Amino acid sequence: MKFTDGYWHKRDGFTVLHPSQLHDTDTDETSLTAYATIKPVATRGDTLNTPIITIRVEAPMPDVVRVTIGHFLGGVPKEPNFAISQEKGDVSVAPAELTSGRLTARFNTSDNWGLDFLAEGRRITGSGWKGMGIVDTASGEHYVHEQLDLGVGEAVYGLGEHFGPFVKNGQSIDIWNEDGGTSSEQAYKNVPFYLTNRGYGVLVDHPGKVSFEVASEMVTRTQFSVAGQTMSYLVIYGPTPAEVLKKYTALTGRAALPPAWSFGLWLTTSFTTPYDEETVNKFVDGMAERDLPLSVFHFDTFWMREFHWCDFEWDARIFPDPPGMIKRLHDRGLRVCLWINPYIAQRSAMFAEGLARGYLVKKANGDVWQWDKWQAGMGLVDFTNPSARAWFAGKLRGLTDMGVDAFKSDFGERIPTDVVWHDGSDPERMHNYYTQLYNQTVFDVLEEARGQGEAVLFARSATVGGQQFPVHWGGDNSATFESMAESLRGGLSLLSSGFGFWSHDIGGFEGRPDPAVFKRWVAFGLLSSHSRLHGNHSYRVPWQFDDESVDVLRHFTHLKYRLMPYLFEAARRTRREGLPVMRPMVVGFPDDPAVTYLDRQYMLGDDLLVAPVMSAGGDVEYYVPAGRWTRFGTTEVIEGPAWVRENHGFDSVPLLVRPGAVIPVGNRTDRPDYDYRDGITLRLFEPTSESTTVVVGDTTFTVSSDRIERRGAALPWRVEIVSGASADLAADEDIWTTKIGG
Repeated sequence: MKFTDGYWHKRDGFTVLHPSQLHDTDTDETSLTAYATIKPVATRGDTLNTPIITIRVEAPMPDVVRVTIGHFLGGVPKEPNFAISQEKGDVSVAPAELTSGRLTARFNTSDNWGLDFLAEGRRITGSGWKGMGIVDTASGEHYVHEQLDLGVGEAVYGLGEHFGPFVKNGQSIDIWNEDGGTSSEQAYKNVPFYLTNRGYGVLVDHPGKVSFEVASEMVTRTQFSVAGQTMSYLVIYGPTPAEVLKKYTALTGRAALPPAWSFGLWLTTSFTTPYDEETVNKFVDGMAERDLPLSVFHFDTFWMREFHWCDFEWDARIFPDPPGMIKRLHDRGLRVCLWINPYIAQRSAMFAEGLARGYLVKKANGDVWQWDKWQAGMGLVDFTNPSARAWFAGKLRGLTDMGVDAFKSDFGERIPTDVVWHDGSDPERMHNYYTQLYNQTVFDVLEEARGQGEAVLFARSATVGGQQFPVHWGGDNSATFESMAESLRGGLSLLSSGFGFWSHDIGGFEGRPDPAVFKRWVAFGLLSSHSRLHGNHSYRVPWQFDDESVDVLRHFTHLKYRLMPYLFEAARRTRREGLPVMRPMVVGFPDDPAVTYLDRQYMLGDDLLVAPVMSAGGDVEYYVPAGRWTRFGTTEVIEGPAWVRENHGFDSVPLLVRPGAVIPVGNRTDRPDYDYRDGITLRLFEPTSESTTVVVGDTTFTVSSDRIERRGAALPWRVEIVSGASADLAADEDIWTTKIGG
């Protein structure tokens, strides 16, 4: 929300109180409370009719500072709230400053107001003249805003999955989940957290609507505002983007580790296409006959009867034997996923049941909230009611008992604010937070049924903390190269917001992709953490496009399965440390100014650079950071830093290996879940005298330019020196060392 009319004036209808002078402070062992007046106080008379703004500073964990700004503090506390972890650390408090680890919040004690944030003695940002504000409107509404300085060349990333420019400078973004597709300013996954290339991040601790003006109102500041009389935000010091993400996910929750099978190829029936078990078998048979190894088969929408979504009952007219069908798919080595959402159609038997038990969200007069959008007369499950959550979970449990392995938890964004929640939650705060309760309920059912490490969702909506329940996909894109690019921008923004795993509809959801779009998207999709073929009005089996599409899908599916030892260890690191599997270049190379705006390439794990081709003819341009990079699958070396222009066939994509990397390559192409240690090949790229550690399952390899050591299971393994070292590495006797390049 914008409050100013240019630099000097306020917009009509807004009155804003700004801190002018630090009057005094209170301190204890762990916190500092500052009292700021809105005008200089020189005499006792100046204290009359002078509002005070209260600023409390605390330290929830080392290198993190929480700031709470308040005017009137007598309001009733509102729910829900984000779950923010607390971790004790070294905190020092002085009359005008608090230090948490290496981060200090310091108030200006001179006549000029200011709150500075210093990291290791260096100012990284701060709130200066007219930065903080308590806003009153002519209509009686109240807001709190804060403005944090942006330095020269400072770029802002994150705020959830937004599909516009990757760098958020110059944008106005409202944190408000909506179902708007990937081609609009709306987003399914809004997260009031951003990080910058200056070494810090900021989380606004408000689950409702947060309005951001990122260098768009005050062009040298990031402004954020919320409705009400108080606002709390956390400054997180890195000093690198990767370290910021580690600390942010330590605060808000780390992603669960998805099962290895979920990294394989998913195939769906598509959204509105007709299908039955015969159709499903034709797809599965067709994939097997063409050596296209599937991992998951997903039943979309019409596994339930029309106008009955969601009652979690199979349409008996089409599927007379669901348990038998699921067993037959399991016998073929496939996992089964079902589409669901939390909207209950009036014709569904669940509607009458939920109505009778009080499990559906109500309006103030006691009526169930309903509308006809999506499903006729639909209501909404009230997940703030523990009994309603248990009821919903019980319906899902009946499906997991039947053999269902995963759920696509669709929707969760169209949440009304003119309602009353069972637990008294504030409707504005529940709008975004609803998805957290919804996805947690579904995830918990799967974890209970399948065990820890076996639960996985395919979720569309999210907020802060949603990363704990992977996987998330990008929503309704279109079958164009432009939509492919916007999908990647959205994914990179989400992955800059604490999420570790991300997917997208290969080929685009809306429309039927041109064969060139489909084939180029296949490479991008199989070099993402999770890979799903899905569409709206048409199927996405490759032979519906052309014969070459089959070959391209086979090539990249086999490639991904061979890369699974590398990818799954990257996923385990996501679980341990909070770093995403797919990473914006700025996360991997924060000291390289050339990567600041890059949004058409990414790092896959620590060591693989991917630049999806987004043109029919195969032309692509990408940036290579400093060092001797090797094209994966060849011995070709590309010397960086450099911009590279290339042309690629449909069976090729820029896939480069970072110098010094050791890439573990598996020996199977038929499935993603196998014993990665058995027959593993370590490919060495420009090894140095400094050792590199590679973990494959319970086996650890330590590699340098002159020696390889292994600790763990003694299974067959080999080494290929791709570039940059001699072939006479000292190693255990049971390996085969081959120099394949120089």
